[in-house]
Amino acid sequence: MNALTVIFIGPQGSGKGTQIEKLDAIMIEKDPVRRVVDIQTGRRFRSLAARSETFAEKKVAVTLDTGVLQPDFLTHILWGEAMLDQLDPKSHLLIDGFPRTVPQAHVLDDAFKFFERNEIHVINLETPEEVVRARMVSRARADDTTESIEERLRWYREDTLPVLQYYRLRAQTHVHDIDGMDTIEGVHQQILKALNLN
Repeated sequence: MNALTVIFIGPQGSGKGTQIEKLDAIMIEKDPVRRVVDIQTGRRFRSLAARSETFAEKKVAVTLDTGVLQPDFLTHILWGEAMLDQLDPKSHLLIDGFPRTVPQAHVLDDAFKFFERNEIHVINLETPEEVVRARMVSRARADDTTESIEERLRWYREDTLPVLQYYRLRAQTHVHDIDGMDTIEGVHQQILKALNLN
């Protein structure tokens, strides 16, 4: 198996984290000699906010509850540190939470060149807003207020959907449109088929 680079894109509540965990387990099973590097930016921001000691940590803690996009420099630092610590050209790479904007995609392309990763796969979890809205409300996470949910859906429409178009035009890139309305196992099977892992 060649080293895979897989970016998950979809609105919050579309099941990206769940599907990454399932894919991670399959890749470890099928290719035990390679490291699977799993970078979930949202989880890293929540971990940063939970410490709440420095000015930056306290500010992230406050802004996470509003649903606004975190500044690019913080996002780049978090996933950049993870890549520097764990990634090499032979590792599998699973990404959730970035790029959320086209400028972030350009920076990520620089990282891909550095780590010698040209071919990428994008898993686009197509899930209607009313469905992800209901899922976010039901999971009862502290930062899932009505206002923050609507703000996240807004920036997903305005800032992240253009990223999908960027990847549809990028060379050596495969965008896989997945029906996010399927069951968890059904979505998982769609992803395995898209990546030729079933």
